[in-house]
Amino acid sequence: MWQGQQSPGDPRHPQGGQANPYQQPSPYGPPPQPPRGGGNRTKVIAIAAATAVVVAAGVTGFLVLGGGKDAEAKDPKPATSPSSPAPNTDPGTDNPRADRDPKPVVPGWKVVTNPAKGVAFDVPPEWDRKQSDWVTYVAENDDPEDKPLVAFMAPAMLDPTWCSSGSGDKKENMALAAAGSRSERGQDPEAAARANAEAWLYGFYTQPDKKKIKSAPAERYTTKSGLSGTLVTSAASGVPKKNKCASDGKATAFVFKNPKGDEYTSWTLFAAKDVKNELPDDTARKILSTVRLMDPAK
Repeated sequence: MWQGQQSPGDPRHPQGGQANPYQQPSPYGPPPQPPRGGGNRTKVIAIAAATAVVVAAGVTGFLVLGGGKDAEAKDPKPATSPSSPAPNTDPGTDNPRADRDPKPVVPGWKVVTNPAKGVAFDVPPEWDRKQSDWVTYVAENDDPEDKPLVAFMAPAMLDPTWCSSGSGDKKENMALAAAGSRSERGQDPEAAARANAEAWLYGFYTQPDKKKIKSAPAERYTTKSGLSGTLVTSAASGVPKKNKCASDGKATAFVFKNPKGDEYTSWTLFAAKDVKNELPDDTARKILSTVRLMDPAK
């Protein structure tokens, strides 16, 4: 599994494309190859401008810059500017478009923004927000080119080091849950939602078995802001516990029109299932309910 980061201005950033729910051409081109050392499944690739940045230890936030010393990644910028008043805990409005500096819809939660795609949503305070130009993707375990199966931008993660295996340069971390957004090509929101949910479950939990994934029928869904779209929920069950990080999984994908109204955008959340401290379904739905539009970055 590979994950990565790149500038939102980079023309290679993921734009969707769901011809096959589990395999599609890499939107990045051939990715830079990290050090190989025993199948380190959860390493991260970071691409910042033209500099390849290899990130060891999965999603812990420690960067290995050009083979130098570890340096802790900076936290994303807060949802409000330093000169802004304290975040407003007003329950929101009936306008599906948030402003450029959105406040949380849920009191006490924090806002995750994807300015490039014009999407915002709230997460509980214990979630870790990645920078808005961070791109997370997953690939086949045995793919030498690590072609992304699916990707999203500006993710937030619950307990990024929930499960760890190995040590040193071979250490692997896996988050308990993650959510993010991306653009979608094509005009079939139901197919896009199903493809996203199933691809994340396959990539993180069921490889190489696709038959362990089941999806519920698509449904219409409207968030608290009045944003309407197509929703698909999927689950992966019966995953062999071949290692301590193996688990079943669940995913929710919501597809809606982008701020311009001319293309579709997707928001997806995936999480480990039937594990200790599992993300409750009602919390996942509460996070989903806060998805809203914001004016995209120019």
